[in-house]
Amino acid sequence: MSLFQRCDGITRRNFVRVGGLSALGMGLGQFFHRRRLTASAPSTHGDKSTQARSCILIWLDGGASHLDLFDPKPNAPSEVRGPFGSIATRLTGIRISEHLPQTSNLMDKIALIRSVTSPFGVHNFALQYLMTGYKPTPALEYPSMGSTVAHLLQNPGVLPSNIAIPDLSSRDGATIGNGFLPSSTKHFSLGSDPGKSTYKVRDLDFYQGLDVSRLDRRRKMVNAMNRFGDLKSQAESSGDRDLEQAYRLITSDRAKAAFNLEEEPQQVRERYSLDPRANLQDSNNIGQQCLLARRLVERGVPFVTVNNTGWDNHLNLATYANRNPGDSRSASHALIPGLDKAIAALIGDLADRDILDETLVLIMTDFGRTPKINSTGGRDHWPNCFSVAMAGGGVQGGQVIGSSDALGEFVADRPITPGDLSSTIYTLLGLDPSRELTTPQGRPIRLAPEDSKVIEDLLA
Repeated sequence: MSLFQRCDGITRRNFVRVGGLSALGMGLGQFFHRRRLTASAPSTHGDKSTQARSCILIWLDGGASHLDLFDPKPNAPSEVRGPFGSIATRLTGIRISEHLPQTSNLMDKIALIRSVTSPFGVHNFALQYLMTGYKPTPALEYPSMGSTVAHLLQNPGVLPSNIAIPDLSSRDGATIGNGFLPSSTKHFSLGSDPGKSTYKVRDLDFYQGLDVSRLDRRRKMVNAMNRFGDLKSQAESSGDRDLEQAYRLITSDRAKAAFNLEEEPQQVRERYSLDPRANLQDSNNIGQQCLLARRLVERGVPFVTVNNTGWDNHLNLATYANRNPGDSRSASHALIPGLDKAIAALIGDLADRDILDETLVLIMTDFGRTPKINSTGGRDHWPNCFSVAMAGGGVQGGQVIGSSDALGEFVADRPITPGDLSSTIYTLLGLDPSRELTTPQGRPIRLAPEDSKVIEDLLA
């Protein structure tokens, strides 16, 4: 099985292409037109003193093992403990993986939830449940939290309000996107990984044969044609304004600069890099992905998903922490040390820039992994109990909520559902989880399920 392929056989290819100027430059204009039409005033819900303005979701794609990250069992039998040890953290009595030393020093800023539970042990349903807060059903496609946030908390600038780094994939025919919301709220996939030497964001450069002068002529032509219409229709039409916004994005050096990591000082980029002695690209994808996410939320993007792949490991668990330069898998598969460096750099960087309190950081995954190691030295899918980490954005750090049993097999205390998570995330972002959106058929749908509960302990 390829390192970049899930066990369900779905390769990690691009799911959606948003933007895409055609020869006449209409794609982005239509995108902004739809996005503007979905504008809605934010909810007045919430009396918290701190309210997040943006969210960075670090998605560990494939199902990261809770036992090998945030919920180790040092006293369990060896077939449960696995190949890694555990280390103490700033929280008395709380231990995490030995390969998360920098994260252990930040536990006063992080809240761990060790009792998340779901009935879905297959990727497509699990992904839908975690990303939307709703159990999947053939009756309705629910929007992802990113799409819902983009629908309600739009970026006032020219950058899209919901961005995926580098993309989000479909699984077994199930898609993660806008659901019943307008297509403009779907994530803008970069289509390129900032941790790769080939990194280049799609749709921010002109197509062959299209340049500023041609696009400018196109814009002037549309404006002229609009003036031929009657005044009422012209007043109601926003086509020229949408084309203007598309023009601003595609021609804005400032907008393009948001995606340019080379603007960052060398020492900042090295903070995010697994091995600063190596080329900053191709050495630690998740670090450069998180650095780009920080640049985007600084510029007003409300929701950014860092989609870090490779966690669906049914084989040798030791590869999660393999940093042996003689191993061809090590550069891309030393996932836990890379995650550790990325978490520490991102939280520290946000704090240094005084934006941690307004930026919600989530670390989530499909599900956990089986407590008992399988015959190939790996762990299989296990949704009954797993962990989620949160920081910033009004989260009360320095605590652990819920617990698993002695083997990490089942929830021992305080079960938390993905619906509860979504309800809490919306609340932290100043959105009332009971607020209703309307499907095209006129059906009212709450932001979070009716039976979901806000995790009040998390609110600072």
